[in-house]
Amino acid sequence: MKHLTEMVEHHKQGVENGIYAVCSAHPRVLEAAIRFARDHGTPLLIEATSNQVDQFGGYTGMTPVDFRRFVLSLAAELDYPEAQLILGGDHLGPNRWQQSPAAEAMGHAEDLIKSYVAAGFKKIHLDCSMSCADDPTPLTDDIVAERAARLAKIAETTCQQTFGVCDLVYVIGTEVPVPGGAHETLNTLEVTTPQAAQATLRAHFSAFEKQGFSAIWPRIIGLVVQPGVEFDHTHVIDYVPEKAVALSKMVEDFDTLIYEAHSTDYQTPQALKRLVRDHFAILKVGPALTFALREALFALASIEEELVPARACSGLRTVLENVMLDKPGYWQSHYHGDSHARRLARGYSYSDRVRYYWPDKEIDDALAHLVRNLADEELPLPLISQYLPLQYTRVREGDIAATPHALIIDHIQDVIRQYHTACQGNNE
Repeated sequence: MKHLTEMVEHHKQGVENGIYAVCSAHPRVLEAAIRFARDHGTPLLIEATSNQVDQFGGYTGMTPVDFRRFVLSLAAELDYPEAQLILGGDHLGPNRWQQSPAAEAMGHAEDLIKSYVAAGFKKIHLDCSMSCADDPTPLTDDIVAERAARLAKIAETTCQQTFGVCDLVYVIGTEVPVPGGAHETLNTLEVTTPQAAQATLRAHFSAFEKQGFSAIWPRIIGLVVQPGVEFDHTHVIDYVPEKAVALSKMVEDFDTLIYEAHSTDYQTPQALKRLVRDHFAILKVGPALTFALREALFALASIEEELVPARACSGLRTVLENVMLDKPGYWQSHYHGDSHARRLARGYSYSDRVRYYWPDKEIDDALAHLVRNLADEELPLPLISQYLPLQYTRVREGDIAATPHALIIDHIQDVIRQYHTACQGNNE
């Protein structure tokens, strides 16, 4: 992919630039990201995660072909050039089938890779770091690398057969954070050592060579490591550059390789800038975007309660809470403590397990009811100031309209702005 290889090339030349990856399937999040990229004339990297989108539909109900069509349709509707759009697959491997024996799980993973590549996804994160039912725990670098090489071979073959060219770029790595944030309370993290990163690279190079695919090594643009960033339900472990000095310096010896940083959600703007400067130049963000969406919707629900008689309100928050209680599968194993702690977590956790529930029909109907109620009202500026103060300033300055849709999109873009600024480097 030209946009990604050029980004890496410029970063290696000292530009201190990067790119952020929007890891979400929510329509409003994707709309906010596409609008922002369109208005700033920048490429946009959107990644589907293996638990969101797979050959069976994932939790979104979308296959890779469905997801690509959905994103391209949204881009066309918003007048964003398809040529500027980069689609990636995140955590592609046996992640969804860890409870199965390795042979079965890897069979599904092979089909997963085929479906993503054939659909036109060009950035492929090969993640075979998890143990399956009959595997040792943890896996060795050699096992992880051998499985990644198997998947890469299938990806290359599929790309050649489908498009007549092999133009995929890859991200590899064995120290891969859990998708969606940590399940447990965190206090500190160990930064990947240079020795561990080098061992991962050696194992993968050897495995790719055995598969006869060492020629694709220049297209392996990213290595996933742990720079010392993560979040749990109520805390964020911020990037400390001093702890990652040796790791940062190691990658400078490679002409076409940078680091990919996962779980960068909720980092401070300054930390994001430092991550990019220190060669963690692909920044993954997902839950922070749907967290911002949730903030905006809760704010609008509070405004609704001030403007609309109780009997006519949408009851969005009550509906959401009741559905989550009735269908606890997406949060029950993540949120712990007494009933009060779990209630707070369902609504406000950084892990944002709420994001799995927005497609629910009952919740979607309540959301549509909320928007209809507020679309019929002139939203008073003092209430916007109370519940969405950053958007209030932009409304007053004439930058955005005082409508539910504009307020939601702009609030999500508050997160995107931080990533955009961090990735501009010294191009700003």
